[in-house]
Amino acid sequence: MSEMNEKLWTKNFVLIIVINFFVFLNHLMMLSTFPFYIEHLHGTEALAGIAAVMFSFVAVIVRPFIGWILDSGKRRSLLVLGLLGMGFMPLGYLFSALVVSALLCRMVHGVALACANTASNTIASDLLPKSRFGEGMGYFGTSIALSTATAPALGLFLMNQFGFRALFLFSAAICFVSLMLLAVMDIKPTFMEREKLKVSTLFDENAIPGSAILFVFLLSFGALENFLAKFAAESGLPGGGVFFCVMALVLLFVRMIMGKIVDSCGEGCFVYSCNLAMLIALLLLAFLPNTATYLLSAVLVGYGFGGIAPAMQAVAVYSAPPARRGAANSTYLCGYDLGFGFGGGIAGWLISVEGYATMFAVISLANILSVVLYVCWGRKHPSSFSYRRKHGLS
Repeated sequence: MSEMNEKLWTKNFVLIIVINFFVFLNHLMMLSTFPFYIEHLHGTEALAGIAAVMFSFVAVIVRPFIGWILDSGKRRSLLVLGLLGMGFMPLGYLFSALVVSALLCRMVHGVALACANTASNTIASDLLPKSRFGEGMGYFGTSIALSTATAPALGLFLMNQFGFRALFLFSAAICFVSLMLLAVMDIKPTFMEREKLKVSTLFDENAIPGSAILFVFLLSFGALENFLAKFAAESGLPGGGVFFCVMALVLLFVRMIMGKIVDSCGEGCFVYSCNLAMLIALLLLAFLPNTATYLLSAVLVGYGFGGIAPAMQAVAVYSAPPARRGAANSTYLCGYDLGFGFGGGIAGWLISVEGYATMFAVISLANILSVVLYVCWGRKHPSSFSYRRKHGLS
């Protein structure tokens, strides 16, 4: 069997894609509706921004330790723990009567997400043949595309039509369904010698450039994910669910094709074009907000996030041996968490001080910085597909 014909689609790979879809459905339903929930508890946009920062901060703190545990072979156990936490935390929101209790539950939810999606990403990495790694990560990324397409619209629908109780119960239920799917996966236990706990074992050096470039990009995308629905509601634009559906259809298409391009041509074209697309989308929302530009922005954002996130994940994880994939994935996902969290926090502060237009304009500068970071560092690093191809490395 030739390398490019190595089997990609297995039962385990399909199931981990579905589980990851439910993980992000839970996560993104909460992300898009949490500012409304904070408002329901008589909080402000600034508090909603603080919630986003706290959620991501605790996830970043625990991810390196999660990666270290994963690299001792505890893939399934960490995924079970994460799914349980993501299932119970929406029930915690249900019984929160004060902003402070909701914020505490949000922090625990961040830890649970860190366990669940670091484990699911690592399991997916284990299942992919090296020759089709970029392609496989692109397909794995469709789980995020589909959840992005459905989660905000579904979360807003449940919140508006049935209230927060229905939203939280549904979010909990899908994680318990994920546990049942995990039970039928035949993942063989992996026994690896656990490295001594030290800073060098918590992070993977080769994953840092891809993680850093994605972090800067996600400052702008995190701002959109956290506050787009409220911006649309306050500006008389079509609902946030419409934006996210259009965005995710484009995102899904991009992720179906981008993996093969990364495998054959490198990641550079996505870094440049995806940051440009996001920059234009934010400037349209800042200076020309109307229905046509709103929908065009959704298309551009779908392309931007759809292309760069799996490209950077492939860069971050490709060169890691099996015993370091947990560390590589946790390093990459730290950038993911920090981008979403700080993007939401900066956006919440800017909205409170200057309003949405200034926020979109200021946060768009992150996309310029992301390209600068890639040009000066990322493309010259051995983890880059473009670098490896140029120097004849496998």
